[in-house]
Amino acid sequence: MDWDDAYQNGNYISGADSYLGMWKVRSTIFRESLPENRREIGVAYGAHPREVFDLFLPEGTPKGVVIFIHGGYWQSLDHTLWSHLAAGPIAHGWAVAMPGYQLCPEVSIAEITQSIVQAVSEIGARVEGDIIITGHSAGGHLTARMACDDITLPHASRLRRYVSISGVHDLRPLIHTGLNEALQLDMASAAAESPALKTPRAGVELLAWVGADERPEFLRQNSLLGNIWRGAGAKTGCVEAKGQHHFNVTGDLADAQSPLTTALIA
Repeated sequence: MDWDDAYQNGNYISGADSYLGMWKVRSTIFRESLPENRREIGVAYGAHPREVFDLFLPEGTPKGVVIFIHGGYWQSLDHTLWSHLAAGPIAHGWAVAMPGYQLCPEVSIAEITQSIVQAVSEIGARVEGDIIITGHSAGGHLTARMACDDITLPHASRLRRYVSISGVHDLRPLIHTGLNEALQLDMASAAAESPALKTPRAGVELLAWVGADERPEFLRQNSLLGNIWRGAGAKTGCVEAKGQHHFNVTGDLADAQSPLTTALIA
C-alpha cells in the first residue's frame, strides 16, 4: 500500500492548483459584502495569534451557530480561506463561526484538539441557541473528536449534530506518510486521537460526508466512522456525494439549497 499516494488529493483533481486562489477570492468577496455589524473578524479565544475565530451573523437573532473547522492536514492553511461557505447556513438564519488553530509541528494534533475545545467554549458563550459542528478533512477529524466521550465539551447540551466532511477518522495510516514529518505521530498518539477508536458521547448525531470521486482512502475513512459509531449507539449517516472530489465537496455549503447545507441544519 502506497500510503503517501492514498492521501494525495491534488494529483487526482483536474485544475487542483487553481482552488487555493479561488477560495481566497470568494472568501474576500463574501467578507467585504457582509455589513460590518454582521461580521466579527479575528476574535481571540486563546493566547496564540492563530487562536482566533471569525463570526458571521444572519439578519435578526441567530437560530444558533454553525462552527466550521478548516482542513490542511493539521499543518497548513487557515480559517480565512473558507468565509464564503458561511453563506448557506446564514441564509437560513444561522450564525457561522470559523476558528483558526495552531499548526503542526509547532504543536501536536492532541493540542490542536484542545484548542478547538476552547474555541467551541468561546463561540458558544457568544452566540445562543443550538450548536452544529462541521469541518473538512483535518477539520472533519477535529469535528468528530468533539463528539468523543473523552472530550469535556462546553455547552454539550446545546450540541445538535456533527458533520465530518472528508474526515480522517483513523490516524494510524498517516504514520506511514511524509505528512508525519510534521505530525510526529507514533502508534500510541495516533490511536489516542483517532475518533474511530473512540466511543461517541451519548446521544451523538453524526453525519459522515465525502465526495464520491475522492481517493479510495477517504471513502474508507468516511464509512469507517459511521459504521463503527452506529454500533456504539450513535445516530449516524454516511453520504458519498456524486460528482464531488476533495477540493469541491465543501463548496455546496455556500448554497442555501444544496443537499449538504440542508443536511447540516435540518
